[in-house]
Amino acid sequence: MDHRTAERDAAATNPTGFSTVLEAASGRGRFIRPLRFQPAHEVELDPEQVIDILGTQANASAGLALLGDKKLLLSSTGQCFIMYAVRGRSWVALFDPVGPMEHWGETVRLFMARARAAGCRQVFYQVSPRFLPLAIECGLVAHKLGEQAIVDLQRFELKGGDWLKLRRSINRAERDGLEFTWFPAEQVPQLLPELRSVSDQWLKAHNAAEKGFSLGTFQDDYLCKSPVAVIRLEGRIVAFASVMTASSEGDTFIDLMRHIPGTHRGMMDLLFVRIMEKLKADGYQTLNLGMAPLAGLSEHPCAPLWHRICRFVFEHGERLYNFRGVQSFKAKFDPDWQPRYLVVKGNGLPITALCDVTLLISGGLKGVFRR
Repeated sequence: MDHRTAERDAAATNPTGFSTVLEAASGRGRFIRPLRFQPAHEVELDPEQVIDILGTQANASAGLALLGDKKLLLSSTGQCFIMYAVRGRSWVALFDPVGPMEHWGETVRLFMARARAAGCRQVFYQVSPRFLPLAIECGLVAHKLGEQAIVDLQRFELKGGDWLKLRRSINRAERDGLEFTWFPAEQVPQLLPELRSVSDQWLKAHNAAEKGFSLGTFQDDYLCKSPVAVIRLEGRIVAFASVMTASSEGDTFIDLMRHIPGTHRGMMDLLFVRIMEKLKADGYQTLNLGMAPLAGLSEHPCAPLWHRICRFVFEHGERLYNFRGVQSFKAKFDPDWQPRYLVVKGNGLPITALCDVTLLISGGLKGVFRR
């Protein structure tokens, strides 16, 4: 990215095109001189460069960097990046930094300096417990968002009484004619018309707009970067899921998932179980089912106010989001539940930051009020 492009990007974030340094003198703030905002390491990486870095880290979900709706801030070493987007006055980083952990500190401090120079708050969304020591060092505060469901594929099997209900569900689905097929990435282009039809029907049935940022969206080029698993009924595709597999430690991630509502009660059980069995056979270690929002927050009387508010929303907010349903579905597969956090500056409730994240994912107010 050349200087002119960098300056245009900076102007979009900070309309004046400048940041200022405030010096305290004799008890008063005094403006010294304007400094041009120059994001020296904010670069446009081509997909192959991103894929190379993705292959060095543990979490396949970092493949959302390929979605095209986020900026990438690269460390000076070129081995680590933060993916982020801007909404309102928030720079929102998604997940932990992508790359070796020894490069996280430099990359996070660079991100925070750039956000401050643009006059914006620094927000880290859905970070893991591994990020928290660095957050403390940087003067940030963590607020629990929910829990991410991680399935240990190598010990996943449907034997025993605990799995009886799930076995019955998938056996019934197959008796009723549902069929599972796995397509490697190079075969996905031929499926796109059918996949788009399923996606359109799903969005219409849910009165939903495409989301983004922390969720995959239906884009032809993006969808063709990953394998896709499908369920067919009488020869036509009725459900599908794309699966990210780029990881140095055998992690995988179910990304874009769509189905035709009302097709069969056991359809999604069949889709998920067969995906897990396929990944296990191919030697992968874990499958990330994504986060169950507001799950696992403290209930005891001494819990922080944030936890008490979120618990209330979890228990009474079904009109806004199917919190219990999402957690219940993922719990079927006996996952390891891992906490995920929203990390921001300040000790108050992170309401503004959370609103900006919500608008970012939903694509604006109109998207918020559509399911």
